[in-house]
Amino acid sequence: MIRIFYVDAFTKELFKGNPAAVCILEEWPSDDTLQSIAFENNLSETAFVNLKEDPLQIRWFTPTLEVELCGHATLATARILFDEYFKNETKISFQSKSGELIALQKDDMINLDFPIDHPTVIESEPLISESLKCEPVEILKGRSDYLAIMASEKDIKNLQPDFSLMAKLNSRGLVVSAESSEFDFISRCFYPQTGVDEDPVTGSAHCMLATYWSEKLNKKKLNAYQASPRGGYLQCEISNERIILGGLSKRYLEGTINLN
Repeated sequence: MIRIFYVDAFTKELFKGNPAAVCILEEWPSDDTLQSIAFENNLSETAFVNLKEDPLQIRWFTPTLEVELCGHATLATARILFDEYFKNETKISFQSKSGELIALQKDDMINLDFPIDHPTVIESEPLISESLKCEPVEILKGRSDYLAIMASEKDIKNLQPDFSLMAKLNSRGLVVSAESSEFDFISRCFYPQTGVDEDPVTGSAHCMLATYWSEKLNKKKLNAYQASPRGGYLQCEISNERIILGGLSKRYLEGTINLN
């Protein structure tokens, strides 16, 4: 039996933000079993954490593949661990395929200490403008994703991408962003390559987004909004080549997985 929880991450409201599944393990099943559970959950990410390991190892799976970093599912995992297993702690350290990740709890907020991602400008990528059906102001490439900067937040909200074309990009996905009147910046994140056409709120993409906008706006602390249909809010801070991502969360469901 595996304990499973669903948490809406980067939101204070139920049915908003990005839902993630969190599976609590005491030993690792096979990778095929992990992938099958994630496929069955059919959420953008399922996180698995093994309580018998020190430091805790965390892994993340979309319905179709394992990824190297996921922010919202790490936030969801930290929320469950602080609530259920480490009630007197304010800090949890994870080991992952992206190195050490730290979660810090302060009141209702959980701050994630993640590696910074410096995107670099590229000349062009025709598939980006073709799949977005418009021409970005600037195109960059981060560690895993392309970043397309748009002229206005209205352009971001009005996008209706061609996901079949976008899925041909040689990247984890495509992030689009613009400066905002209400926030420092807004974004949307598309990952048809991983089986998720549009991710509701993407913590890992903000390792790149916050770095870009910090330099553009000359600010170390930024407020961000991901303008998906569910929507989500993030507080971002640049700190010594690390990104601190702050977010709220709302628990939705808990139960058990029976593998027998």
